[in-house]
Amino acid sequence: MAVITRPVQTKRDLKKFVDFPFKLYRKNPYWVPPLKKEILSTLNKNINPTFETCDAELWLAYKDDKIVGRIAGIINHRHNEYTGKKQARFGWVDFIDNPDVSEKLFKTVEQWAKENGAESLHGPLGFNDLDQSGMLIEGFEELSTMATIYNYSYYPQHLEKFGYVKDVDWIEYRIQTPQEIPHRIDEYAKRIASQQEVHIIETRKKADLLKYAREIFDLFQEAYKVLYGFVPLSSGQVDNVVQKYFSFIHHEYVALVADKNDKLVAFGITMPSLSKALQKARGRLLPFGWWHLMRAMKHCDVVDFYLIGVKPELQGKGIPALILNNLGHTFLEKGIKYAESNPELEMNTKVQAQWKFFERRQHKRRRCYVKALKPMQ
Repeated sequence: MAVITRPVQTKRDLKKFVDFPFKLYRKNPYWVPPLKKEILSTLNKNINPTFETCDAELWLAYKDDKIVGRIAGIINHRHNEYTGKKQARFGWVDFIDNPDVSEKLFKTVEQWAKENGAESLHGPLGFNDLDQSGMLIEGFEELSTMATIYNYSYYPQHLEKFGYVKDVDWIEYRIQTPQEIPHRIDEYAKRIASQQEVHIIETRKKADLLKYAREIFDLFQEAYKVLYGFVPLSSGQVDNVVQKYFSFIHHEYVALVADKNDKLVAFGITMPSLSKALQKARGRLLPFGWWHLMRAMKHCDVVDFYLIGVKPELQGKGIPALILNNLGHTFLEKGIKYAESNPELEMNTKVQAQWKFFERRQHKRRRCYVKALKPMQ
């Protein structure tokens, strides 16, 4: 029987869309399942404020009446206005190892993109920079993180067969925490603080951190606007992100830097790794998923880096060293053995240079693909 695609139109369809990777990866020890509730909210046009500036369509692929793949097509109008380009994105893509299935999925999303005026298709990408991006092309036997996509090794082979080529790559490091912070690093951090007239903001509880939530995202947008795929976030989107993610963030794993006027100029956000806890939770907070997550927050030996941002005029002046030194002392106190860098653009040598003081291993690489679309006849 031929492969067919059907658009996701009902709540039941959306649940099937979210459930599919749980079946595809159920025996894979490296895949980290998301919380189903979060994905359902992200893809719900009535909940996610991103849909104010995005059009999206979701499809499921069927063969012999069985779901064998899924894909999302996205047009972020705000991104296209910002860049002056006519681009579409694909994301949330998964499929069995059958070229007929993947080809049908991509032909479907390509046709939709062309009908909506797109001249190229990029992905995998989400709605914005805070969604998971990039198809894994190296590191298939490494545990994934909450912030990244995991996929089987046959995925990139299928895409390349259909004419998709590299747009950009991200690389990831596993960084070993030193048994003690070298004196020279402490002194270097002090020197940077003195030279640039900056200091670490003390946060003693989560409420102290929440006071800076809006400033953090204002600075995030300022610092990240030159990076690949950047999409300006609306006020509603920022509020949504703060509500969703700041409840997970622990103030001890965040470093905030202010100038002499106590204005935020840099930040570093890390979190205890939730990868193994999410595997145990199997996509649900109830009945016991919440317990696994809370336990991981309190008892962990691995942390994940999420965001490091520095005000543009202070970039290249050693501010990340101040952030890493501060976080490094926290990691030692908490018994952290390793840190996962999460994705960094391969051409972003400034970011990669911040790991030069540490023993590290580049263990993953992921790629955003692009394909030029032929105009509609």
